[in-house]
Amino acid sequence: MKNHFFSRPLIAIASLMLLTVSCNNDDDFTAPPAIKGEQQLKDTLTIGKTLQLSSKIADRNNVIFEWAVDGNVVGSDSTYTFKPETRGDFKITMTAKNNGGKVSLTYDIHTFGAYENGFYMINEGWFGHGTGTVGFYRYDTKAIEDSVFVKVNPDKNLKPESSTLEFGTIFNKKLFLVSKVGGPVVVADAYSLKEEKRIPAQGGNDWRAVVGIDENQALLTSSKGIFKLNLNTMTLNGQIEGITGQVGDIVKANGYIFALSSSKGVIVINASTLVVEKTIPSMVLGFAVTDDKKVWAAGGKKLISIDSNTLEVKEIAIGFQAYGSWGAWHPGSIVAAKNNVFIAKNGSFSGGKEIYKYNGDEASLVKPFVALAQSNILYGAGIGYDRKKNSLVVNTVNEGFGTNFAINNLYLFNADSGVRKETVSFSGYYFPAVSVFHQ
Repeated sequence: MKNHFFSRPLIAIASLMLLTVSCNNDDDFTAPPAIKGEQQLKDTLTIGKTLQLSSKIADRNNVIFEWAVDGNVVGSDSTYTFKPETRGDFKITMTAKNNGGKVSLTYDIHTFGAYENGFYMINEGWFGHGTGTVGFYRYDTKAIEDSVFVKVNPDKNLKPESSTLEFGTIFNKKLFLVSKVGGPVVVADAYSLKEEKRIPAQGGNDWRAVVGIDENQALLTSSKGIFKLNLNTMTLNGQIEGITGQVGDIVKANGYIFALSSSKGVIVINASTLVVEKTIPSMVLGFAVTDDKKVWAAGGKKLISIDSNTLEVKEIAIGFQAYGSWGAWHPGSIVAAKNNVFIAKNGSFSGGKEIYKYNGDEASLVKPFVALAQSNILYGAGIGYDRKKNSLVVNTVNEGFGTNFAINNLYLFNADSGVRKETVSFSGYYFPAVSVFHQ
């Protein structure tokens, strides 16, 4: 890996800690080591990569070097190659000594997990031709890595091929992957992608989405209501009473869980008692949770906010018809960005070309924030928000049928200005479902 310590703009002048000696004879004086020039004191790298560090000592004659990582001595050469085995923060200290004194410099280095410095792309897969896949967009390379789940877990799969991988989320440092139509529910480490647990694939399974309640339990939506999931054993422990039929998106805010039902609209569940406390009919699209803990959904030609403390509902006219995806379910095309809400103007299934941003002023909904050009259309959820980069993440295929579905674009827009920052074009029948971000 290239040593970025001397090429990046974040730099600091090394402070020199000098120990001087008094001598009766000036000829006996030995100057302490001195670091010349400027050195960067912070950097990052990803597990599996290496970083070579070298000192900039003006005169190395009769100089003794010592390198320490978090206080543990690891080397005595003038250079040191750092290859971390775990993610986290490290302090690497270089000390140079001679008869005249010593100088020290500490590098602060953050090591990312193998799949931390970027975001996941969950793809439903080409129904009947192969399973869904997990891709990863990496910030430093600005490229998408394909099928990373099976590469990390060569003895695992997401079969059957008749299933579709439709949902993903990160909860408690775990990545949850949820399949429809007989597929599995998989739990992997969110940073390494190593599989830890699963609900095996089985005929009759028809999962939709999952939300964590606490470190021990979660709720799993399906075509047949909402199931209670023990996260320690990955076993089901009954269902939420009174909820039947298809339930899709589900989120938690404050002391409540909000689920979207094809027949009842928004269902509000007490997170402690798991008892239904309220329903909000006619809602077909959800959910976004803004920083002020309001939960957002849409139905008809209105966007609603639900105060997750009081459950008070407010309506905002959006000027176009909001559509869900109950016919062939995928996660909702709505997402929060701080205290703003992005919502796609989709067709009856998907395929929208316009994305609107509501910033608290209805005037912001008069025209689209982003309008896709040429033949691009949204697919799956189509939109996501990357808080780390303040990016609106957009997935498209080409409109039409057949080979058009193999023409993919990933667009990254500045979530404040709408200026497009990056475009990654790629080919293949991936059928993107949803993007999943580290928080």
